[in-house]
This record gives sequence, structure tokens and C-alpha cells, in this order.
Amino acid sequence: MVVEKFGLLGTLVVHDGTEPRPVTGPKVRVLLAALLLQANRTVSRDALKEALWGDAVPASADAALANHLTRLRRVLAGAGDGTEERLRTVAPGYQLDVHEGELDADAFEARVRAVREAHRAEEWEAVRRETDLALGLWRGTPLADLAPFSETEAPALRVHQLTEARLQVLEWSFDAELGLGRHHEAVAPLTALAAEHPLREGFHRRLMLALHRSGRQAEAFSVFHRLRRDLVEELGTEPGSAVREAHAELLAGEPAPRPRAASVRPPFQLPCEADAFTGRTAEVAAVRALLGVRGEGTAETAPGGDGGAGGGGGSRTGSGTGSGTSGGVRAATGPGPVGVGAIGGGGADGGPGGLASRTRAVVISGMGGVGKTALAVHVAHRVRDAFPDGALYADLRGYCVGGARTAHELLARFLSDLGVHQDTLPEDTDDRALLFRAALAERKVLLVLDNARNAAHVAPLLPAGGQSAALITSRQLLADLPGSAKVPLSPLSESDQHALLAELAGSARVRSEPEALADIMAACGGLPLALHIVGGRLASRPSWPLALLAKRLTPHQGRLDTLAMGNFDVRRTFAMSYLAMRDSDQPLEREAARAFRLLGRVWSAHPVTPQSAAALLDVTEARAAAVLDVLADAHLVLNPEPDRYQLHDLLGEYAAQRDEEDTEEERTTALVRLLSWYVAALAAATLTATRETQSPPPLDGADAAGWALPEFRDDDEAIRWTARELPAVRDALTRAGELGRSDIAWRLAVGLFGHASTHWWTGEWDACLEQAMGIALAHDDRIGQAWLHRRTAVAHGMAFRNEACLEHLRIALGLFTERGDRAAQASILGNMSAVYLQVGDSEWALVHAERSRDLYHEVGNARGEALLLSRIADVRKTRGEPGLAAADYRRVIELVRGSGHGVFLATALTNYGDVLRILGERDAAFASLAEALAIRLRMNDQGGTADCLVFTARAHHHFGEWEAARATWESCLELARRHKLVKRIDECLEGLADLAARTPPDGR
Repeated sequence: MVVEKFGLLGTLVVHDGTEPRPVTGPKVRVLLAALLLQANRTVSRDALKEALWGDAVPASADAALANHLTRLRRVLAGAGDGTEERLRTVAPGYQLDVHEGELDADAFEARVRAVREAHRAEEWEAVRRETDLALGLWRGTPLADLAPFSETEAPALRVHQLTEARLQVLEWSFDAELGLGRHHEAVAPLTALAAEHPLREGFHRRLMLALHRSGRQAEAFSVFHRLRRDLVEELGTEPGSAVREAHAELLAGEPAPRPRAASVRPPFQLPCEADAFTGRTAEVAAVRALLGVRGEGTAETAPGGDGGAGGGGGSRTGSGTGSGTSGGVRAATGPGPVGVGAIGGGGADGGPGGLASRTRAVVISGMGGVGKTALAVHVAHRVRDAFPDGALYADLRGYCVGGARTAHELLARFLSDLGVHQDTLPEDTDDRALLFRAALAERKVLLVLDNARNAAHVAPLLPAGGQSAALITSRQLLADLPGSAKVPLSPLSESDQHALLAELAGSARVRSEPEALADIMAACGGLPLALHIVGGRLASRPSWPLALLAKRLTPHQGRLDTLAMGNFDVRRTFAMSYLAMRDSDQPLEREAARAFRLLGRVWSAHPVTPQSAAALLDVTEARAAAVLDVLADAHLVLNPEPDRYQLHDLLGEYAAQRDEEDTEEERTTALVRLLSWYVAALAAATLTATRETQSPPPLDGADAAGWALPEFRDDDEAIRWTARELPAVRDALTRAGELGRSDIAWRLAVGLFGHASTHWWTGEWDACLEQAMGIALAHDDRIGQAWLHRRTAVAHGMAFRNEACLEHLRIALGLFTERGDRAAQASILGNMSAVYLQVGDSEWALVHAERSRDLYHEVGNARGEALLLSRIADVRKTRGEPGLAAADYRRVIELVRGSGHGVFLATALTNYGDVLRILGERDAAFASLAEALAIRLRMNDQGGTADCLVFTARAHHHFGEWEAARATWESCLELARRHKLVKRIDECLEGLADLAARTPPDGR
């Protein structure tokens, strides 16, 4: 099949099975329509010219017709795979080949015939089902966009035939409603149709009967008199016999005829199961257990109870099919101390035939397209025998644009399905709910309530006790639904995505291009709906390489356009959730919709917390938490762990496209607030991690005091927080540069100092500093350059790039001297002392340490003086004064211990242990080194760990413990090579070589 669908029922449409194909040019569109109206029959050239030009056929018509036919052939070829010629030359004209089921008008008429047959047999449920299928093909008036061609004789006749068929199907569908006793439900749509077609007796007759049988006799008589008046005034005729018979029924006051006696077979309304249901093993087992059913198709029974087996299949269109892992099963707490509600009257003491105690309602929740309906229908089919009194299904349409179905109408339908006559139904919804619960009390019925909007939407439909249960799907968590258990669905795992695509498109095909397959799965984000669309496309395009589809799925380059096929549409699925929130009458939900847009446009790639979101949204932390929870409850953001929220990749792209509702200025202002928050948060983390003697000045105008910032117990916690946020910080740095905000950019880079104290070896800080320096130079930001030179020097020093370190320190010293910043000068001089000591120049190290100490004293910085005490101890150790150095280190350790500054403490302990080695105090030396190593390991400080191992190996070597020395050197070498610590690699190799030269032959 080349072109999968031609559409005449509405505007002219050509589908290739994936997307609509453009048919440009009015003449080409008319030409295609004329051929489609005579599909598979030869249309003469004269007839085609008449269709194109009417009576005014130009002299150049033959050439023009040939050109139009060439363009049409291009459209048809572009819509297929080139294996078949659709448009053939057949004397005396042309013939367009259309396969069975490809033309929507033909498919529609086939459905009309099915409705007619079911109507003749009075199979009312079949009438309703076939009517839905027929009307689902109707997009509007046929050939609506092809006037005046559509108004000419032959096309107009065809349009009339199709329109009349639609109206006839509608009339038959209302016969089914009346035959099933759904008189109340028929009144509203019949009223609208009667008004739209004031002279069509069929609608008026059925409206009269629906009103009469609903107890609204006066309105029924009014409909008759209005119709008779219009017929007499407009056509000069009286109503026909069918209307007169209905009028006679009204005059006689005959009671409404009861619907035909229902079959003794219990109602079974589950939809057909979708193809390729894959995985979801844990979730299936969880739902079955909560429904009181264990094992495949076996009901868990009390002594003397009965079991059973289930089977079958179904999924609401567009819901997707799933496999993967879920967020677990949770019990709702609802109002008051309500846990997972169990049905009364069952359990081990439930009596003969009683099922084990089960949850009254199981809520399967998740984002749109994650496969909620597929899972619910899959399980429902497999537990049906555990519910011998039937399975009721309803799509509650909680997120449909046309509005949700009400509990009032659904209760009427369910009660009718259970045999309760319509004329006994109370008008009040609460009374209907009571009647429904009473009808379920002695039955074992499974209700599948699909697409619930909220707890209030579904609560009146739930059983109150007995052995019935409800399986609910919703995009909301429904956390406030009492007595329910929650089974949230997450996107699919990678293995289950692979299995699903293999099932849909063929395992050999998906194995053939592993890289393209990985790109496709990444683009689909584990969403079953997206994977079904992709699988369907691949199955219908056997010649397509996976790489072609992967390219079309490139994020933010038309990916959402590609993820649409027929009724399956990721964007439309997401829009249902978003629009319901945007248009809500609840202020908090409307605020959440704004947050969703801002997250998508400003920060879609990274998680947020209530603290960072408060800055983005310019609200309090508490309000931000409430907004994020609303989004999480609606599954518009993921909440993988406490207080961290992130957009799913596809939702982020959808949200980013909602840019029509906020101005660019509003989005930029929100981004600046978020970037400024990161500046303040990083400053707090670095202060905790390093106890730095001087922090950068705060941003001008940034009210950081009003922001909620993360709080850290110690340096370890601060460093771990920064490591987690590092991808966001890198992105923030780039965004600051794009905004021209050098003041933000350099502070973000400098703010990574604390993280670098244990992760300098990764090179990430170097890259950020270099990027920020480029931004500062471009904007002639002198203060930014000063701080960046100062921190770049520290980065070089940590990596033992001593010359580069000294160069940047000298530049920084000059810039801060120029500003008269003596605290900065003191810090830089202290760092220079450390570098000189590192290169073995103890004299210059002492000179700079003393100058630094004096400046710290002048500015009253006691913490800085303590830091310099450590520097001086380092100098004394280098100068061969281990006793004095040991005393200084002990004093530093006393000052630092308990301060939460693990990096500083570990450094002091390492140096102290090395001095004790020199002094020959073996046990004390190893105790100090062991404590330092434990701190480094706890903080995941790979560079610091290597430092400790080097000093520990030297200590073992010093005390003649050759095997311990060798093991320590080898352990350090492995670590250094893994993380590319060049200096430590050289030291380890030298240590092992020296060890080999010194070790006695017997190894002792």
C-alpha cells in the first residue's frame, strides 16, 4: 500500500500513514477530488477539464491538464514508497487506483451498512458501536474546501448522499438509545439536532418520544406543535405517519416501553486489548494483588471460595502500551487515618465463594501516554473470572476538550447495565450513587473507570462494600481518594523499550542499527505512546532505515510533529493535561500552568527544588513547593525523589513550545532570578566547604537574603550538593554569557571552588573558569577577571601546575592591589607561599606566609591567621624542623576539628602524620594518616585519597614494611591512572622502583 488514506469527508486530505501530505494548488486539489469521486473507474479527459474549468475551458486546457496531472503524480509518489503507480492512463482518460478501506467515504458507507443491518436486527449495542465507528470518520461537510467544484451537479449529489447517510445514522443511533432505555441521555443531543434541522421529522419524532418517556410530556407536545407549524408554513404539508403515531402515543399517555429484557449473561464492556503489551510485570502483579487475585488468572479465595482464569485484550486510543518499572504501590491516606481500604464481607471469613479482602479502588496514575489504560485493560481481562457478575467500563473523558462525563449520566448508564429500569432512577446524583452501591452490594463486579479528572469526579461511582472493586486510571495521583491504593507508572526501562519496538517493528530490524535505535529510544523518553507511534511508522515503512526516523526525532527540531500518527499524538495527549490546568478555576492550578511554561522555556533540562523554583517563579519557598506538587500530582513533572522535580524530556519540549502566553521579558527576568539564585547557593556551598577567608561580593541588587538557599551541615554535604548541581551550573554559566551577564557568569565559575577542593582532578572547574574568563574579557569586567585569575591559580595549584599557578596569582595580586583589597592580597600571598613550598623554595614560602599573616592580622581576619599557621608549619617541615612543625600542625588540628571542614582537617592530618614519620613515631603517624584517609574516602575525594596513599606508602617504606608499602603504592597507582593524576602516577612509579631496589631478596 502506497497511500494509506484519502479523505473527502471534510477538507481534502491525503495521508501517507504517517502525516498529511500537502496537495498544493486549487486545480490539483480539484483534479484529485474528481478522480477520487470516480475511484477505480476511468474518468475521461473531457470530464476532468469540465471539473477544472466548468464551461470556460481554455484553449490551452490539454497542456494545463497534463501539467496538473504531473504535479498530482508527484504528490502521490511522495506519499508512498515508489513501488506502485497510482494514477494510470486508461483511454479515454485516467484512472486513480484506490485500495479497499483507503478512501474515508467508502469506509464510512461500509459502516453505514453495518449500522443498518444492526438496526434491522434491533441489536442496539451493535448500532451504538458501529455508529461511533462511522461518525469517527466524519471530519465535516465533504469537499468543504473545493467550492465551486463541490457545487456542480455530480459532486453536489455525492455530498448530499454522504450528508444524508450521516443524518440517517444519527437517527438510527437514537433508536438504539431509546431501545436501551436511555431516554434522558438522548434529549440534549436530539434537541440540538432538531434545532439544526427544523424540518427533519426523524429527529423531532425521536425527540418527542425521548421527552415523553423521560416524563416531560408538555415539552414533547411543544416539539410536535412546533414541527407541524414549520411544515405547514414552509412546505404546506402535515407531519408524516411516523410523527403522527408518536403524537398518538403522547395523547394516550402510554408509559414508556421497557427495554428488551437483558441477556442473562452479565455485562462485559472491556475494550479490546492493545497489540504488543510488553512487560509491566511488577505493576501487573501489584494490581492483581490489590484486586485480591493472585497468579495468572486465579482468584485468591477463602476456604470454599471459587477461583478462575482470565483472558482477552484493550486500550483506549492514544493511551499507549507499557512496560517497565513503576514508582511502586502506595496506599492513599485521604482525609483522616485511612489506609488501603479493604472490601468488607470478604477475606478468609468471607463465606462461600468470597474473594479475599481486596482494595476498594486501585488508581493507576501517570503522565499522558505512559500506558495507564493499556495496563488497566490488560489486567481487567485477566481477572474477569474473579468478577463473575460483570465488568463495566467507561471513559470518563476527564481531560477532553468537550468536557468530562458526569457521574449523574454514568450512574444512569451503569444502573441500566445492571438491569435497573430507567423509569425508577432518581433525579438526584447522590441518590443514584446510593442505588448503584446497593446494586453492587451482592455482586462481584469490576469497574474500569478510565481517564478520571480528580477524586471528586470518580468518588460517586465507587462501590462501598461487598466484593466489587474499581480500577481507575488518571493523570492525577488522586491522593485524596479515600480507601484507594496507588500504582504510579513511570516511563519504560531501556530493555522494555527495546522489547516493545522489537514487537512492533520486528526484532531483526531493530537489531540492525543499534546506534539509531538508541537515538530513537532516547527521543521517545521511554513513553509507550511515543514508542507505539515510532513502531507503527517503522512497520508501515519497511524500506526506511532507523537512522532516518532517528533524525526526524531530533529534540526541538520537529520531534513532536513526528510523534503523531492518526489518533496517536503525543502533543495532543500532553495538551489535554496542560490545558485542563491552564483553564482551571483553581488559582493554584493556573499558577502551576505558568510554572510549567517557565520550566519548559527556561530550565527544561535540569531538576528544580522548591528553593530554586521559588526564585524562578518569584514566590515563597512554600508556594513553590505547592505549585510543584500540583504539577507532580498531575504528572506534568517527575518527582523521582523528595524535593526534586524535573520535566520529562518530551514534556519539556512541549512546555518550551508554549511561548505565546508569556512575554520574552518575563522569561528573561525569570531566568536571571534563577541564575542569581545559583550564584547565592554556590557561594553558600563554597563557604561551608572551604571556610574561605574571603568570599566574592554579592551580586548588585540581588536580594539573596530573601531567597531560600540550601543549608549544609558540613563540607561533605556542601560538596555533594554542588556535584549534583554541576550540569545545571554549567548550563547556567552558558546562559549567563548569552545574556551578557558577566557578573553572574564569573561568580558561578568562582562558586565552584568548594566542589573543586575534592574534585579538581576532573578538569571541570578549569573548563568553567576558562569559559567565564572569556565572558569577563569580552565585557571588560575587571573585578570578574581578578577573581577568575585568583581561582584559576588555585585550580593550577591543585593540579601541581606550579608555574601557571604563580603566573595567575601575580596577575590577581596586581588587580586586587589596584582595588586596594588587602584581604584578597593576604589570601593570594598565602597561596603563593603554598606554591613556593610545593616547588621546594622554603625561603620564599616563609616570606610570603609571613606577609600574608601580617595582612590578615591588619584586617582582623583570625580565620586567615589560622590558615597561615598551617602554611608556616608546612615551611618548618620543609626546612627540616619537624618538632616545630608537629606542634603547629597539632594546633591547626585542634582549631579545625569539629568545624565541619573535612578537607582542611584531612590535609592537616596528612601533613602531621608525615612529620610524625620523620620523628619516628610510627603508631601515631599511621593513626593520623588513617584518619585523613577515612575523611577523603567519605567525601569521595579521589585526589585527596591519592595524597593520603602516597604519604602512607612512604611511611611504610620508612619503617621497612616492604609488603605494606608495595600494596599501598600499587593501590595508589591504580587510583591515579583511573583519574589521570599525572604527578601521583610518577610518584607511585618512583616509589615502586625505589622499593624494588631497596627490598632484600627474601622480601623482608
